[in-house]
Amino acid sequence: MDKHELEQRISTVIKNVGSVVVGKDGVLEHLLIALLASGHVILEDVPGTGKTLLAKSLAKSLACQMRRIQFTADLLPSDITGINYYNRQTDQFELRQGPVFTNILLADELNRATPRTQSSLLECMEERQVTIDGVTYPLEAPFIVVATQNPIDNHGTFPLPEAQLDRFMLCVSMGYPTETEEEAILRRFTAGNPLESLQAVLSRQDIIEIQKLVPSVHVSDEVYGYLIAIVTATRSHPDISFGASPRASLQLLKAAQARALLAGRDYALPDDVKALVRPVLAHRIILKDTFRGETNGADQLLDRLVADITVPTEAALETR
Repeated sequence: MDKHELEQRISTVIKNVGSVVVGKDGVLEHLLIALLASGHVILEDVPGTGKTLLAKSLAKSLACQMRRIQFTADLLPSDITGINYYNRQTDQFELRQGPVFTNILLADELNRATPRTQSSLLECMEERQVTIDGVTYPLEAPFIVVATQNPIDNHGTFPLPEAQLDRFMLCVSMGYPTETEEEAILRRFTAGNPLESLQAVLSRQDIIEIQKLVPSVHVSDEVYGYLIAIVTATRSHPDISFGASPRASLQLLKAAQARALLAGRDYALPDDVKALVRPVLAHRIILKDTFRGETNGADQLLDRLVADITVPTEAALETR
């Protein structure tokens, strides 16, 4: 698959999803970045902003199987992974697969489940496999978890621990639509639901082939240095208690490579890294107590931190 064909196919996916979801091209780009880089995403926003609709539209556009789990306090790990049940007709135990056996798993309101249930996603997110009664079952590629959270409702919720948040490549917000976008939403859904007529424009095998191209995206020494400087700065900043981990560095690198590929380039730029600092690092750093209560405190702090780091010049990048 050459660059022109890749760019054309990705453009078709964005246009296809855009026929259902209005004004969320930026969020869709982040979802595609995570998908191509084999990462996972948290969509954090108030109810009714289109999180589930976006995930469903992407799944239908990619000819991928999607399953949705509504997380609640009484949900058990076996409700996600599956169980071995006794079949009286065959006189044997048989595996009843849980919803995790899919391509796109929508974990709706993940923070409403207990920590025990939340932790059942760790193995499938990291190793792309599920262990049930001592037997390990691989998950079919591609596999991505799209989790949603409501940031304003704290009743009956269990905040994800830092170790689990670190498993998510990106954390993005849907945001409210503009007046023009909201009018377009109302007009589009008045006559019916456009999701029902959405057709696939990319096959599952196409996605796997594109995923294989991401590691081949060239990263110059200067871009490596720029990325490491940003991550290292989070570990020594006076207003940050705990900075980004080495896993965060790797996730930022993979995301930057995937963003370059989406733009039709076979090399990453500092702009790719800079554009992804917020969604990759903000949910991973822990601020000092004086900053935790601030709205968008981590985002603003990262913006100031990045502004103080010298960006590699074009002359240096041209020597790649």
